[in-house]
Amino acid sequence: MGERITFKRPDGKDAAGYLAKADRAGAPGLVVIQEWWGLNEQIEGITDRFAAAGFNALAPDLYAGRVVPYHDSAAANAEMTSLNFLEATDQICRGAAQKLLADGAGKVGVTGFCMGGAMTILCSARVPEFTAGAPFYGLPPAAAAGPGDVKIPLQGHFALQDDWCTPEAVQGFEAGLKAAGKPHEFFSYEAHHGFMNEKRPDVHQAKAAEEAWDRVVAFFRKQLG
Repeated sequence: MGERITFKRPDGKDAAGYLAKADRAGAPGLVVIQEWWGLNEQIEGITDRFAAAGFNALAPDLYAGRVVPYHDSAAANAEMTSLNFLEATDQICRGAAQKLLADGAGKVGVTGFCMGGAMTILCSARVPEFTAGAPFYGLPPAAAAGPGDVKIPLQGHFALQDDWCTPEAVQGFEAGLKAAGKPHEFFSYEAHHGFMNEKRPDVHQAKAAEEAWDRVVAFFRKQLG
C-alpha cells in the first residue's frame, strides 16, 4: 500500500521513511516509530493498517536502511544504543511530522513500539507539531523526558510480563502524569513485551493486540479528527 520516500529534516538534511496514505482527502497524519529491529516489514505493515484506518501514516527510518533479524537481539541492542535519540526525535521524527503537515494533515499524532514507544514520549515532550501520542511498551530515561515534560495527551499500552518496560516503571510514570495533571490513559495487558508484533510468535498475543489496536485507532480518531 505504501512507498519509500525521502523528506527533509528541520536542519535541511534528507531523511527516509515509509509512507502509506489514507483513501480520503484531508486525512490526519500519524508518525509510526520502529522497534529496535529497524524499519522492517512488520512496521511497514502496521503503517499500512493505520492508513487503512484513515490516517496518512509515515514511519521514519531511524537506522538509515539497516534492519536486524529477530533472532539477533545483540545486534538490535547495538543499533539502538548507537542511535542519538535526541537528534532522531528533534530531526527525523519532527521532520516526518512536518512532512505530513505540509502534505495537508490538519493534525499529526505519534505512536511507536518498544524503542519507538520511548521515543513517542520523547516526541510528546520535544516536538511541538504533535497533537497526541500513543506509546507501546516503552519509556524513556527520566533524564531525557519525565512525566512533567509531556505536552500532549497520551494513551499508553504496556505488557504485564515485561522485564524491559516493567509494570513498576509504568506505574511510576503514570503516577507522575497524574501528579502533573497530564491527560492520559494507560492500559496494561496479560501479555509479553512486543505483543503487537504478529511476526514474532514467541511474544505476539492476538487478544491483547486486537484490544490495543481498537483503542489506539479510536484515540487518534478522537484526538486528530
